Amino acid sequence: MTTDCSMVVFAYHEVGYRCLDLLIARQERVLAVFTHEDAAGEHIWFRSVARLARAHGIPVYTPDGIRGPVVDQIRTLAPDIIFSFYYRHMIPAEVLRVPRLGAFNMHGSLLPRYRGRVPINWAIIHGETRTGATLHHMVRRADAGDIVDQEAVPIGPEDTAHDVFLKVTEAAVLVLDRNLAALKTGRAPRHPQDETQATTFGGRRPEDGRIDWSWPSQRIFDFVRALTEPYPGAFTTTRGRTLLIWWGRPVARPPAGPAQAGAIISVEPLIVATGDGALQVDRAQWAHGGAVAAGEFVRFEVLGA
Repeated sequence: MTTDCSMVVFAYHEVGYRCLDLLIARQERVLAVFTHEDAAGEHIWFRSVARLARAHGIPVYTPDGIRGPVVDQIRTLAPDIIFSFYYRHMIPAEVLRVPRLGAFNMHGSLLPRYRGRVPINWAIIHGETRTGATLHHMVRRADAGDIVDQEAVPIGPEDTAHDVFLKVTEAAVLVLDRNLAALKTGRAPRHPQDETQATTFGGRRPEDGRIDWSWPSQRIFDFVRALTEPYPGAFTTTRGRTLLIWWGRPVARPPAGPAQAGAIISVEPLIVATGDGALQVDRAQWAHGGAVAAGEFVRFEVLGA
């Protein structure tokens, strides 16, 4: 155990909590933690980085961006290492140049694939069977720096984004733990990313969860499990009402079933025609909390309108 290497940590979410918790357990010298105020209206299902830091006497700051006086503050702190664990703001290059041993980010994918926001959700949406956590050197471009280390995890055929997030969190802690000694002595590995394999995706909003029933059944199922609780949910509409689809599964379309995508084939259970088959909706809810009554869809014909 050594405490002669000072650190500033930018962190949020469960990965931020767990990685900071590891640094505290290792009695590392964390000078300050920069995190976020919880956003109004966001479903906060993860533990608080700020609460953890304060419980251990670490100064906590929640600026709305990294600029001006915040940059000066970090220069004054003069950390040897900067860590970013699921921090939501870009850290500018002038801050990345401050630590003598480097700045490092933990990303929730197997870089260079799935750079950018919400990589776990995007990986499931695209039907991936594996993802992971990557620790990398930070550079001006997001998620583009040389890789220190990464750990893969499987995406099971019925895993939700939450299921996979928990696996990736464990992988992130493992990667940090096995590389911490090298990071503190300036011997962090550098494996350049293959730009020809890079993919980048942006953030997602609740309104991006609309189901297109012309998609194949498997694609819709992947979409649903990528967005189900604790995320805002995949949804469809009918007669001006919004229906959240929390779970469903592909099923065969009956030979005599309607061909139009979105057509309701069965009411109990609710089965909807897709581009290549059908999806049985096992759990759904009207937006704003309204429960779905048994047989209610008998008066509807098509979803997605």
